[in-house]
Amino acid sequence: MQDIEIRGDMIRLGQLLKLAGVVDSGGEAKAALQEGLVTVNGEVDDRRGRQLHDGDLVAFGDDVLRIVAAN
Repeated sequence: MQDIEIRGDMIRLGQLLKLAGVVDSGGEAKAALQEGLVTVNGEVDDRRGRQLHDGDLVAFGDDVLRIVAAN
């Protein structure tokens, strides 16, 4: 599991995938989401604009990302 620290109280799902380096571009993020390859808190989510907050878990392939708010 990889902790991804964010500034502010939220990050959008597409931005997170790029920030974490699990996709190289917004287009790649969009394709992965449309194919149902990404889960948020255990449920498939295809919304690139989905807001993620402290404690949310995102899984894509073997990568599990946990959102951590910066203090």
